[in-house]
Amino acid sequence: MIINIEGFTHEEEDFLQKAYKIRDAVFIQEQNVDKFLEYDGLDESATHFLLECNGIPVGTARYRETDEGIKLERFAVLKEYRGKAFASLILKMMLEEVLPSGKQIYLYAQASAVTFYENHKFKKVGNSFEEADIEHFKMIFEKS
Repeated sequence: MIINIEGFTHEEEDFLQKAYKIRDAVFIQEQNVDKFLEYDGLDESATHFLLECNGIPVGTARYRETDEGIKLERFAVLKEYRGKAFASLILKMMLEEVLPSGKQIYLYAQASAVTFYENHKFKKVGNSFEEADIEHFKMIFEKS
């Protein structure tokens, strides 16, 4: 198995279209998220990641700077490729890139993914909330 992870900006259209196909499959098709919520107009200000397995795009995520720090978002792995640690690989690469900034790192985790993020040093803060009709928790990365 050959794994490749690339970081890129919105200007790299080929990579962005591959990421969009994954986000469409996971968020819009599988989770019934409204496409207008999924495509929030923030992709231009984000750094994106694309994971390919044997040349097939299977996972993506993005991060962007906000007033609170650096927000990790849009983690998506195609259903048939889950359980292979691909999301962990993307997360680790993102953290390596953003940790040197010294800024707070946070995300809004779907309730079903909280344990995954807890296993990667994120801690829930506050109460759950609804986003795109899905229960979420704010989580903050705890630097060691």
